[in-house]
Amino acid sequence: MVKNYDAIVIGSGSGMLIVDEALARGWKVALVDRGPLGGTCPNLGCIPSKMLIFPADRIVEIQEAGKLGIDARVMGVDFQAIMERMRKSLRKNQRHMQKAISQMAKLDFYKGEGHFSSDYTVSVNGEEIRGDKIFIACGSRPFIPPIKGLESSGYLTNETVLGLKERPDSVIIIGGGYIGVEYGHFLAAVGARVTILEMADRLVLAEEAEISGLLKKALSRRLDISLSTQAEEVRGAGGEVKVMVRDIRNGARREMAARKIMVAVGRRSNADLLRVENSGVETDKRGFVKVNDYLETSKKNIFAVGDANGQQMFTHVANREAAIAAHNALHDDKVKMDYSAIPHAVYSCPQIASVGLTEEAARARHDVLVGRAKYSDVAKGEAMMENEGFAKAIVARDSRRILGFHIIGPYAPILIQEVVNAMQSGGHGDEINDGIHIHPALSELVQLTLSNLEES
Repeated sequence: MVKNYDAIVIGSGSGMLIVDEALARGWKVALVDRGPLGGTCPNLGCIPSKMLIFPADRIVEIQEAGKLGIDARVMGVDFQAIMERMRKSLRKNQRHMQKAISQMAKLDFYKGEGHFSSDYTVSVNGEEIRGDKIFIACGSRPFIPPIKGLESSGYLTNETVLGLKERPDSVIIIGGGYIGVEYGHFLAAVGARVTILEMADRLVLAEEAEISGLLKKALSRRLDISLSTQAEEVRGAGGEVKVMVRDIRNGARREMAARKIMVAVGRRSNADLLRVENSGVETDKRGFVKVNDYLETSKKNIFAVGDANGQQMFTHVANREAAIAAHNALHDDKVKMDYSAIPHAVYSCPQIASVGLTEEAARARHDVLVGRAKYSDVAKGEAMMENEGFAKAIVARDSRRILGFHIIGPYAPILIQEVVNAMQSGGHGDEINDGIHIHPALSELVQLTLSNLEES
């Protein structure tokens, strides 16, 4: 017998925002989730990784304290304590979420991996449930490339690395995107010998080329980076893993060895596990669920949010999408999802934060002015002896609207926020320059960058 619901929510990450909204409206709701409760961010992504990266940042600060005239050394790093602190926090959050879900009235929780069996019908644990409205918030998983020998190598991902009990002496990371450089930073800081292999000619491809260049320069002081390099085969032998790599530029091949391999080449939607095609939901060629501006799929009253749709794969984006999808399902007036002022950060060392368009993307559609300023151009940055970090602004010449802003250096994810607020409220740099900034403070970097606009 099929059980009917006003709404079915698949996924307990950003999907919980939808559950809350639907329950507040008095709807009967089914939540389907295979676990862990809370989705990727608190269990496998944002939160655990930053709990590891924070101590890594402190280690690097101590190692670089000599430039400030401070003689300091890291006497030891308790890898097991760092990892267990992270896992203890995850277990605590899991217990809280389980308790919260158990106390929600009008919510039926189906723990298991569900899939669409027919139109608006989901099968989970042998039961079939039907929803008038369905929200796909099933998240994503690591993409594993078809490299010969990789499957039997015991490779790590951003998920399985969290289970490490001992620090590996050496790690080869395949992929130089944000996950690769963040974990490269962490593992190098705690004492591992790290090598990053990246097929492209620079790291973190979504960022400005100037930012990618400085990131490589900074990271290369602590770990090895091989760009334009493809991993072709993996062989495991006696606790050591060997990787055959090819230089894309000249075809030269060589062998590299390490104790562990980590794969960080991207993410893939979990929509395939849901068999969304059984309900008429279309996906693109990469497997992400297609949605319109209102986050509705090709099937009426079925919505997709977060990593499942692949628009911008960040938790803060998923949460905003969930709020908008819930609104559009619950109300007659529809709201479009706006991606124009969405920031993101890379917690490498140095940190990176960006919002809006890159210079290349902006020039394709606008006549632009570009502003730049170094951290050392403002008093606080000079005091910190931060001589490499910088900010870059891209502004429309005619309207002076901020089209993009990019920062690499200390506290970049914090500094970017006033730019995000300005872009969201109107987008003009004058709003930032008109506000009085504390002196001396790093926030003057943003103000100075927008004051340095010129043709580029």
